[in-house]
Amino acid sequence: MRVIVVGAGAIGGFIAGALARAGTPVGAVARGAHLEAIRKRGLRIDGDLGSFTARVDAAEALRSLEPFDALLLTFKAHQWAGFLEQLAPYARAGTPIVTLQNGVPFWFLREPPLECVDPGGRIGACFSDAQTIGGVVHVSGHVEAPGHVVQSGGLRYLLGEASGYNGERVSELVATLRAAGLAPEVTDELRRSVWFKLVGNASLNPVSACSGLTVGQIMRNERALERVRALMLEALAVGNALGLVAGPLEEEAERRIAYAARLDDVRTSMLQDREAGRPLELKPILGATIEMAGRFGVPVPALRAIDAELRSLAG
Repeated sequence: MRVIVVGAGAIGGFIAGALARAGTPVGAVARGAHLEAIRKRGLRIDGDLGSFTARVDAAEALRSLEPFDALLLTFKAHQWAGFLEQLAPYARAGTPIVTLQNGVPFWFLREPPLECVDPGGRIGACFSDAQTIGGVVHVSGHVEAPGHVVQSGGLRYLLGEASGYNGERVSELVATLRAAGLAPEVTDELRRSVWFKLVGNASLNPVSACSGLTVGQIMRNERALERVRALMLEALAVGNALGLVAGPLEEEAERRIAYAARLDDVRTSMLQDREAGRPLELKPILGATIEMAGRFGVPVPALRAIDAELRSLAG
């Protein structure tokens, strides 16, 4: 199958490079200096698959990369507005999409749609559950320089149909990624997997962005770690209201913290964005969690406070 990675940054660039090295037909949507570097010198990758340079068919316009069988969406969820126009024709054509993004995806709750991630339901109106594969990324990375991606944190990706039925399409995608040396898994609990990733994103990411600390530094800083714990407990409480989290929330928070500790000195994507002066992923991570908390009557004062703090810092 020929796949197109839409958003060849840290996560998407790594996947595109791995697929290209394995001989899989792949293209990538990129922009600016990053796009020019990929075209001229290829995509340089340093990470858990070693160091290599892969030639990747890259363009700014998706239509320039036709034909293809699937679209891997690795741009950040708050950037949907900038991509929807060029993605819409492929929605009408029935092309499968795979959401590999942090935060709450547009398909997570459809009626009514979450305004923080799908204002007016425009994305959901284009892409049905039958056309959508959801993904959870357990990989870290950053763009070191145009055309150069540095990856870390493992090779694990969880994939499942948004409809809840995992068929041949997911199996083919998993086989394609596995042939590239990655470690994809099919999950029958997609929404639960998304939520547990969100619990980490809604706590570690904002605390790191506010404090400037890496994950490892947060784990060694009592005050920062206590703030992470409070945010996790609130996100878990919202998940409990959704029927996705069971058992004592305090014990689950400690398991999440222990899991995060393996990341050591990883700089979260939100910290990287703040340092680079880029817009932060506030709406799909914090905003959507707060919006759902409001729907279910779950108090989330810590999430509201850090969301306000980051909005102030971001101007």
